[in-house]
Amino acid sequence: KEMDQVGVAYTMVTQMIAWSRRDQKLWPIHSIESIAKLIEKSQGRLIGLIGYNPFRITESLAEIEKAVKDYGFKGVWAHPITFGLAPNDKKMYPLYTRCLDLGIPCTFQVGHSAEPLPSELGHPMYVDEVAIDFPELIMVLTHTGYPWIEEWCDMLWKHPNVYGNIGAYFPSSLDSSLVRFMDSSRGRNKILWATNGFGLTRCKKEFLELPIRDETKRKVLRENALKVFKL
Repeated sequence: KEMDQVGVAYTMVTQMIAWSRRDQKLWPIHSIESIAKLIEKSQGRLIGLIGYNPFRITESLAEIEKAVKDYGFKGVWAHPITFGLAPNDKKMYPLYTRCLDLGIPCTFQVGHSAEPLPSELGHPMYVDEVAIDFPELIMVLTHTGYPWIEEWCDMLWKHPNVYGNIGAYFPSSLDSSLVRFMDSSRGRNKILWATNGFGLTRCKKEFLELPIRDETKRKVLRENALKVFKL
C-alpha cells in the first residue's frame, strides 16, 4: 500500500545472512523459499536478493544458483564485515566468480558497522582490488561508505562497474560532498536510492527535496536500479 501511495515500483527483499560476533552463530535467516512466496504474492514487485555465507562456501554457492535459476532472485546481498572479512578476502572471491557466471550484481555493506563489530574491514578502498580483479562484475556498495565517504565516491568514480546506494541514512542527513558527487555528470549514473528500512515515504520525500538536478533524481530514484538489476 505504501509503495502505491509513494510511487515505488519495486522493493528489494534481502535474505540477510550475517554472523554474530558475540553469539558466534548466524543471525536468524529467511529461507529462499519463504522469500520466493513473498515475491509471488507481490506479483513481482518484490525483488529477491540472496545472501552469502563465506564459512560454508560450497553450500552457499549452490543456494545462490538455486535462488537465481529456480526462483528468479536478481542479485546477492552479502555482509562480509560481520564475518570478519574485507571485500578482498579470498573467501569472498568464489562469490564474485559465481555472480559473474550467473550474470547478477553483487551488493554488500561498506562503511562503519552499526553492530558491535570493528569497522575497519568496511573501508571502501578494499573494493579497489576486487574491481581490478573482476572488471566485469557489477558491485553495489551500500550505506554510503560512512565515514569514508570520499573513498566511497572514489570507487564509484574510478571503476565503471562499481555502484553505490544511499540506504541506512535519511537523505536530509547525507554528507554534502556525497550530494555534490551524486549531482555530478559521473556520480548521477552510479548511485541508487535506497532506504534500508527507514521508510519509503520519508526517504523519497527528503530525497526529492535535495538541491540536485531533476536528471539526477530520475537516475538515482529509478533508472540506475533498472540497469543494475536488469529489471
